[in-house]
Amino acid sequence: MTEQPEHPSTATPFWRADPSALLRVGDGFSLRDVDPGSAPGTHADKAAGLAELARSAQELRELQEKLFAQSRLGAMDRLLVVLQAMDAAGKGGVVNHVFAQLEPYGLALAAFKAPSEAERAHDFLWRIEPRVPGPGLIGLFDRSHYEDVLIQRVRGFAPPEEIARRYGAINDFERRIADAGVRIVKIMLHVSPEEQATRLISRLDDPDKHWKYNPGDLDERLLWPEYMEAFQIAIERTRAAHAPWFVVPANRKWYARVAVQRIVISELQRIDPQWPDADFDPAVERARVEASLGLHWPG
Repeated sequence: MTEQPEHPSTATPFWRADPSALLRVGDGFSLRDVDPGSAPGTHADKAAGLAELARSAQELRELQEKLFAQSRLGAMDRLLVVLQAMDAAGKGGVVNHVFAQLEPYGLALAAFKAPSEAERAHDFLWRIEPRVPGPGLIGLFDRSHYEDVLIQRVRGFAPPEEIARRYGAINDFERRIADAGVRIVKIMLHVSPEEQATRLISRLDDPDKHWKYNPGDLDERLLWPEYMEAFQIAIERTRAAHAPWFVVPANRKWYARVAVQRIVISELQRIDPQWPDADFDPAVERARVEASLGLHWPG
């Protein structure tokens, strides 16, 4: 018998294994064991990755809309995605290619830069608390409270005992907001120092990208081992069932984007938002709308 071509509906799926499970930090995790150039869960290439990103965008939007819709009738569920990474690891690309596809009314984006003088006068979580997403929203932190146990630790801006206190404060904070209905997803985009150098040079070689380059990024790059140690400790100290960490290999931009997209979809599926029941009679309202068809603008 002549072999028949594979029907598109039975083609090999993009994901061969669930990246939400593969990339989730578990017991005995070591950042050294994560290859930034790998693509766990798939054997696909860039073209297939871009196609998957576009295909799954609608799935993500529908889950977002359900999450927002059910909040209109009192559901407290919401999702907070925390993005952390070294400079040039691809956070901006993830924001633009994954979260920019969502409906703006259901997305709350917060980008935390160096604290202002007013913010430094308060505890480090003071500026974070007001940006926790409200019911029905997907919140995205582009950098976050983890800067206060990463750069502050590496640069010695806070003494060791204060850094230790902050791990506990973060755990208490995340436990409290989780109890209030916030599902927390913490993602580290893990890029190699070699790939980071390539991206920094690319910015320097393109005048249109000079605005993306910060000379201070090189100062932080020279402390790479210290930052990797700080990430390892922060992940170990703050990993919890209600606030899991995911480490996403980020040397391949397309992979990082599609993996983050699938992690977010998986976490929304765990929330399992539902379309709310109408608090009116659709048949009665349809009749009212039909009755209004004769309306016209006078004059």
